[in-house]
Amino acid sequence: MSVRVGFLGAGLIATFHSVMLKGSGEEVVRAGVYDPDRTRAESFAAASGGWTADSEEQVLDSCDAVYICTWTSEHRRLVEAAAARGLAVFCEKPLSTDLDQARSMVDTVAAAGITNQVGLVLRYSPAFTLLRDLVAEERSGRVMSVVFRDDQYIPVQGLYGSTWRSDRTRAGAGTMLEHSIHDLDVLEWCVGPAASVNAQSSNFHGLDGIEDSVATTLRFAGGGVGTMVSIWHDILERASLRRVEVFCERAYFSLEHDWWGPVSWTRLGGDEARLEGDALVAELDRRSLPRADADGEFIRAVREGRPAWPTFADALRAHQLTDAVYRSAAAGGSPVDVSQLPV
Repeated sequence: MSVRVGFLGAGLIATFHSVMLKGSGEEVVRAGVYDPDRTRAESFAAASGGWTADSEEQVLDSCDAVYICTWTSEHRRLVEAAAARGLAVFCEKPLSTDLDQARSMVDTVAAAGITNQVGLVLRYSPAFTLLRDLVAEERSGRVMSVVFRDDQYIPVQGLYGSTWRSDRTRAGAGTMLEHSIHDLDVLEWCVGPAASVNAQSSNFHGLDGIEDSVATTLRFAGGGVGTMVSIWHDILERASLRRVEVFCERAYFSLEHDWWGPVSWTRLGGDEARLEGDALVAELDRRSLPRADADGEFIRAVREGRPAWPTFADALRAHQLTDAVYRSAAAGGSPVDVSQLPV
């Protein structure tokens, strides 16, 4: 059965998902595409094989599943419109500009009983999938410390050209919400739940409510501690780069670049390796680890009438952590307990 797929928003991230969808090999029928910038929508439709719609309603009326890739403040309204029609929804992260709206969106898709997925795609990264498995091995011991750095140039320029991210009313906030919600999500996915966070933030670009540097300290439920730094700078040669170091009792792991590695390790007894690209994928296969793709998984879930992954409900935890980071920063870095946050 072919799934009719529409797009609301035709910018860089929509293009990314369209390309990944094509590469997934899943059979889809391209439906309507709408963007307030009609020229951009026309270019997207011509490249994807869809058609340019005159309104959001035309898109929603033409499809079985819709990608919502607009600026963040529009997500809730469009998810509600799609849910009212019983459509499957893939919504870009973050779900919304604040925690209360994100929680409302979780309730909306649950009540509608629709397939839903959020764009926390690092859970599909081969590099992070391998890191997670390495850390979980009993011979590694407990996680003692994590150092996580994520930097990119501020995305109102260069390849991204996303001027709406300079507008607090549309973006909600800056680098932590709009970018490093990915990092909080994948960090807990890899090393286990956080118990508390405390943070400090800065604003170098002078954009109202758009922080561009955040340093967060995390205490994990398992006893370890971690630091996470998220930076939006002006070095156009550094588009988006992540580096993670995990120190366990009997092993050290590092990850550079967030998809194909390299992932390196040194274990007690001299076991050392450095894998990237094809060698990293071969190691995933050797370990029988999944190599799915987020967009293909969404279409398969729609076709089979089952939940996709990660769902809106899965994403709520990342929103809770992000909210806690902002509350800590607003309080001058005071710790915020995240061990028993209500769902």
